[in-house]
Amino acid sequence: QVQVVESGGGLVQPGGSLRLSCAASGFTFSTYTMTWFRQAPGKERELVARIVPSGSTTYANSVKGRFTISRDNAKNTVYLQMNSLKPEDTAVYYCNAWAPGGYYWGQGTQVTVSS
Repeated sequence: QVQVVESGGGLVQPGGSLRLSCAASGFTFSTYTMTWFRQAPGKERELVARIVPSGSTTYANSVKGRFTISRDNAKNTVYLQMNSLKPEDTAVYYCNAWAPGGYYWGQGTQVTVSS
């Protein structure tokens, strides 16, 4: 049974930090491209950061220099370290696992940046 489960969201003040985790099971994690997306109220879902099986990473311009994506294949987990958070980072953050044979989504975790 495939599971993709995000955790680590919450309420943080502007300038603060959070680390999101995405734990996966039921598929060969190390062969999947893992991507964090986010969706703010009234907006379309957008790519935040991506890490491919080789470890290469891609970031949205809006988060470059502030967010870092990483993966631990031994733990079947991908992380998103978010620093210098801004109110505009407020959104539901989703984890996506993709490979040529299919893709899976997590249920999302809420991140709210507010004073």
